[in-house]
Amino acid sequence: MTTTVSTTVQRPADTRRKSETHRLFLEAQAAGTPAERERIFEEIVLINIDFARSLARRFRNRGVALEDLEQVALLTLVRVVPKFDPGKDRDFLAYAVPSIRGDLKRYFRDHAWTVRPPRRVQEIQLEVQRAHARAREIGEPKSAEAIAEDLQLKAADVQEALLADGCFHPLSLDTPFSAEPGATSLGEMIPTTDEAAREAAEARVLLEPLLRDLGERDRRIVHLRFTEGRTQQEIADELGVTQMQVSRLLSRILRQLREGFGKSPLEVA
Repeated sequence: MTTTVSTTVQRPADTRRKSETHRLFLEAQAAGTPAERERIFEEIVLINIDFARSLARRFRNRGVALEDLEQVALLTLVRVVPKFDPGKDRDFLAYAVPSIRGDLKRYFRDHAWTVRPPRRVQEIQLEVQRAHARAREIGEPKSAEAIAEDLQLKAADVQEALLADGCFHPLSLDTPFSAEPGATSLGEMIPTTDEAAREAAEARVLLEPLLRDLGERDRRIVHLRFTEGRTQQEIADELGVTQMQVSRLLSRILRQLREGFGKSPLEVA
């Protein structure tokens, strides 16, 4: 006979923390002066401070100093304590954790990326990397498609999130290409003679997310005009519209692309 133990049973320390936190919140409600209420809020912060730090540690080793992460978590903890209503009959941490986790993620979004990928990749990168790491730990590495299916995400976005792992710690161009003595550095592998080709490659990298945001017809017009070199009249004939309409459509599309370029590079979602 197999005996199962519920994983939701609270540890004694958790139960004491929850009970003591609730008691202090009730005292804060009945406090006679703002100073007394502030003192009680400080006690609540101290009781729950270790949990806030544990949330920050989940984001460590990802390009941001642990001290900075803990500061973000603790500042959020201090901010949410006065806003909690003990009359809701729920654990304070159930209220505080989403705010702390959200502020940590925003801090990463704004400060941790040395190379900034599109917003949608930033938002799912941590979740995707954790799923990938869990699969590797049990010896069953998963493809981007399998992870996407598990997390209910697009496979293309998952692939980008996996590739974005190095955005926290990009390699120096002086890094040797191999472990052999005197190996060529990564910087030496970058072509410098064909300036036009390099600029074209950079333009393609910047344009790709912008083009992805266009509608199907707009992408078709861009392809016909700039890849196949069709004239406006030829495009009009294929789409069944007038040359003037194609001219207006191209003007709008190019304006939209230029506005996209005005945003932070590689941050266009």
